[in-house]
Amino acid sequence: MSSLCCRPRSPAEKTPLEDDDLLSEILLRLPPQPSSLPRASLVCKRWRGLASDPGFFRRFRRHHRRNPPLLGIFNRDAHLSFIPTLEAPNRVPPGRFSLQPGDGSRFLSLGCRHGLVLTIDVKPNQMLVWDPVTGDQHRLDIPPGLATHAEKMTINGAVLRVGGGAHFQVVLAVNGNDDKQHEQVLARVYSSATGLWGDLISTRLPSEVGRSGCPTLVFTGKTAVMAGGSLYWILAGSFNGILEFDLEKQSLGVIQVPVHMLEEGYYQFSIMRAEGGGLGLLFQTGLSFELWKRKTDCDGVDSWMLGRTIELDKLLCLDIWRVLVLGYAENNNVVFFWTSGSLFMVHLESLQFKTLFQTTIIPHYHPFESVYTADVSVGVGHDGVDPFHNT
Repeated sequence: MSSLCCRPRSPAEKTPLEDDDLLSEILLRLPPQPSSLPRASLVCKRWRGLASDPGFFRRFRRHHRRNPPLLGIFNRDAHLSFIPTLEAPNRVPPGRFSLQPGDGSRFLSLGCRHGLVLTIDVKPNQMLVWDPVTGDQHRLDIPPGLATHAEKMTINGAVLRVGGGAHFQVVLAVNGNDDKQHEQVLARVYSSATGLWGDLISTRLPSEVGRSGCPTLVFTGKTAVMAGGSLYWILAGSFNGILEFDLEKQSLGVIQVPVHMLEEGYYQFSIMRAEGGGLGLLFQTGLSFELWKRKTDCDGVDSWMLGRTIELDKLLCLDIWRVLVLGYAENNNVVFFWTSGSLFMVHLESLQFKTLFQTTIIPHYHPFESVYTADVSVGVGHDGVDPFHNT
């Protein structure tokens, strides 16, 4: 193959693979795995030149933005340490993605999406948007209208890319209760395209909420999920349910969950994408996962419908006594959970599962889905790591 693509030919003799434009379109459609472009770059110098071009890599990331591989997970409680989940040759070295804190900085991750990580730098009380693949960082001050409430209540947020390009948005949400009789949630949206925060957005919680004296928080124990054009967070406190932020309408809303899920506590259910891309719930009942979907009938009435049930004890063939959901990867539809002293991941559609490692420490994990490739300019990965033999 090397002689075919590199031997000089007359224009009339050129094959399709000798047309740089056509070849780049072919390489663009390689699987978005970390080893794809390094392997292609070994064919010949011409292929390496195309595969190592920064402009081509940006196109490669944009092309695969809707189906990025699950590269690994960030441990929220351990200085955002990265734990790879892929096997060699696609396994990313654990030290490849690291966020170096400045003097006095202390990062608290709020989640990952579209190859970006959103964190709060607690010491200066700023938001940080970080791209682990490129190393780019963007710091934001918590905006007026939210900063005062953020000092009293736990603030939550989400990051997303706009149109698959370089620009991104950050949505922050916090309990904005100034009235003991009525609670409300406040939100604002930052756009990197304008460099500005949008107007303050608010919604009141149900009228009976707030009378118990326990404030309702935009729960940080589980990250936001993006589904069907909206972002969703769990609300926990005097009201347990779901907060919806409609990205198109720029509006907030509140959704009730099935009553039986609240009888065992809000931590028993997790927000997920349902089959078809709408809003779904994963409810832990005993040793099983119930997958629920939000449905709208012909009269516009919303309700919850039970779909599949996954029996974990039969799937894993283990003596299971307790299950904790610790993370959810929305693009790959993968759930991370702890049981029997080990961390597992299971793909909810194929039911393929994998044991990651044994641990007695149970933190929250933030799955990182992105397109990454090792450095192909010299045939080895970052820091001199061979992308075909790393472990």
